[in-house]
Amino acid sequence: MRATDLIALDLLEFGEPKGTISFDGRRLLLYDADSMGMLRRELVDAVGWKATRGLFTRLAYANGYRDAETLKALFHWDAPEEWYKAGPILQGFEGKAAAIRTELRRAPDGTVSEIEIAWENGHEVELHARHLRPTEEAVCWTLAGYASGYFSACLGEEMYFIEQDCASTGAARCRAIGKVRAAWGKALEPVLDYFKVASVRNEITRLELELQRHQQAASRQKRETARWKSLAQQLQEPQAPVARSPAMREVLGLATRVAAGDTTILVTGESGVGKELVARWIHDQGPRARGPFVAVNCGALPEPLLESELFGHVKGAFTGAVSDKAGLFEEAAHGTLFLDEIADTPLAIQVKLLRALQSRDIRRVGATRSNKVDVRVIAATNRNVDQAVASGEFRRDLYYRLNVISIAIPPLRERRDDIVPLARLFLERYDGKREKPVRAISADALDLLTSYPWPGNVRELENVIERGVVLTSGERLTVADLPPDVRAGRAALGLASPSAPTKLDALQRQAILFALERHQGNRTRAARDLGISHRTLLRKLKAYGVPTSVRQ
Repeated sequence: MRATDLIALDLLEFGEPKGTISFDGRRLLLYDADSMGMLRRELVDAVGWKATRGLFTRLAYANGYRDAETLKALFHWDAPEEWYKAGPILQGFEGKAAAIRTELRRAPDGTVSEIEIAWENGHEVELHARHLRPTEEAVCWTLAGYASGYFSACLGEEMYFIEQDCASTGAARCRAIGKVRAAWGKALEPVLDYFKVASVRNEITRLELELQRHQQAASRQKRETARWKSLAQQLQEPQAPVARSPAMREVLGLATRVAAGDTTILVTGESGVGKELVARWIHDQGPRARGPFVAVNCGALPEPLLESELFGHVKGAFTGAVSDKAGLFEEAAHGTLFLDEIADTPLAIQVKLLRALQSRDIRRVGATRSNKVDVRVIAATNRNVDQAVASGEFRRDLYYRLNVISIAIPPLRERRDDIVPLARLFLERYDGKREKPVRAISADALDLLTSYPWPGNVRELENVIERGVVLTSGERLTVADLPPDVRAGRAALGLASPSAPTKLDALQRQAILFALERHQGNRTRAARDLGISHRTLLRKLKAYGVPTSVRQ
């Protein structure tokens, strides 16, 4: 995961044991902002401006330094820029200010020579105006102190931030420049005393005791209300596929562009990548959004039943046809018909599908007249359709008719930026089913999720989160709540690592044999577990030379 993926609930643990807040085992405290303002005023009155500034600066320096050490223990980012982004993000979590710009400047040798941070909504500006007299001096002592400690820990050498502009003196925003000690030269001397430990150690101890007396419990109700409000808004609007990764943004952009038309679309991708979700998004964004969205799995039904399901039948057409029945083409009138697993459709049905797509009329089973239908068709498959056409399993003319516009959805392992938001989305979805809510996923668990290969794609990720919500005993999913294979960082079949490539057919064969073994040879259950039709499973068993004489 990246620094920008961090959210407070993933990093913090509340109430284990009760009355504690911790950040990777470090105990944290929350304080009322006004109490900090009153304390600042009392300290200025008691020990003077300079001593008070030194106390707050040094305390914030230690806070920033410890936060950097904790993040280094939690994450293993290769890019230094991730560490530089994370510090200001943590400041925002702690309510100190919102970092609106973090700019790095490098020396000719590539080393960081200067860092500039700009903040808005700084708490010290607000508190100083409320509790202390007006001043021409910068007052964001803890912002500069925290940044100094954090970046000193990140770079492994002393770095000090000096505030250049402050909103308390009329500037549009607060801004500080950070440099290593040698680069500041004499300009650092007036500020350096505020960072010295020896002169303020006793004061810091006294200050911490004072802060503890002002501690107040955090208000969870406000956070809970905001969360439910956000969820309610999501439920009222069409659910857009998660598209943080460039690959999915491209897919969603194409889907949005073609939604306005009425062209037939073929959606391709591995099982579990979200083909139906993209199809629903196209329907919801297009002119047929007020009409029905009707979906059918073409590989899940035998030929006679599938024909009746798609085109309908008249009374007496076959045994059991006791009345006329409209098919899905008619039910989807003025809307969208989604034909999933289209490549598994029997050849006889493919002929009738081609006619329906060309002439926009269908004939019910047993009928003598055709009916016009007004429907948009979106088809999907997880198979290589070119291979199916070459082998004679799929009609070339139907393929051309369906493949007017093709949308290929990449597997989850190729869009890792989507894993964190998807995991949080599924957490919200299944969280509401518990009496005790699960509020977050721990940072180390998210790190494992982003590194796992996800052979089952988004569907597998959803199952992992649902399992975790059911099994966890706390208010946060941790590494212990993940399946053993995810914790081990390998696919469930114990497949070869990326350094030892395996042919796709071999991977599929392993997956099928593993599913059959898990379900004691029951093909129907194995097919359901694999996300494919029973017909597809039989075809693959035959292709792999595996005996099919196992029970249904």
